[in-house]
Amino acid sequence: MNHAPEKTDALIEFKHVHVRFRQQVVLRDICLSIQRGETLAIIGESGCGKTVTLKNMIGLIRPAAGKVLFDGRDLAQLTDAELTEQRARYGFVFQQAALFDSMTIGQNVAFPLQQHRQLSHDEIREIVVTRLADVGLPDSVLRKRPAELSGGMRKRVGLARALALNPELVLYDEPTTGLDPIMSDVINQLMMQTGKREKVTNVVVTHDMKTAFTVADRVIMLYPIPMLSATDPQIIFSGTPDELRECGDARVSQFVRGEAGERVRQLAVAS
Repeated sequence: MNHAPEKTDALIEFKHVHVRFRQQVVLRDICLSIQRGETLAIIGESGCGKTVTLKNMIGLIRPAAGKVLFDGRDLAQLTDAELTEQRARYGFVFQQAALFDSMTIGQNVAFPLQQHRQLSHDEIREIVVTRLADVGLPDSVLRKRPAELSGGMRKRVGLARALALNPELVLYDEPTTGLDPIMSDVINQLMMQTGKREKVTNVVVTHDMKTAFTVADRVIMLYPIPMLSATDPQIIFSGTPDELRECGDARVSQFVRGEAGERVRQLAVAS
């Protein structure tokens, strides 16, 4: 069944989205609009629903209530075939790169092309080599296995694979986790260059404040529901990186500075 898209200027919209796993509520009444070409960073402590938010954006998790729209279409209303077609418009960079260990680097980057495009072997190879070059990797890595590469190189291969289909939206789940400061900055710069060159929309889930300040046009911060009152919004901050630096909310400023604040006392009470 075809469902007419809603008229919207946003690429992604969350309309009063609730997500729960059994009795545990993870997202509560989330309203969010992401504009085409925007780079949005989602920050917040572990367990606040950041990755669940990403998975809602591609229909891997469906909300218990509310709607997630991609390009005006409600993902929950799409058939499996329609959802598969929509997902060809996404790229996903996983936290640990999530490369297939049994495949070569070339096969990893080629995988989405083989699944979603009718291309010749030579055409696929040309795209793979180009995408690897885009992230600073030579074609000499094509025959290597993921285990033969450093963590930073695997992350770059993951980015090359995510870009293979020329996606409109690229989702990054903790892209700099486990990397040294220099390689983290390399990944940050690649994200920025990709966004400008490809004119894609980026959503970056991160604990790394340098990443948030470097790559984002806008930052939102989610807060764990158990630490909120019944009427508190779960998005406790939304604004530019400069506004984030100046935010007067103690919960936000403590997270940005990496300070425990009241958390030590709260943990002691909880135990």
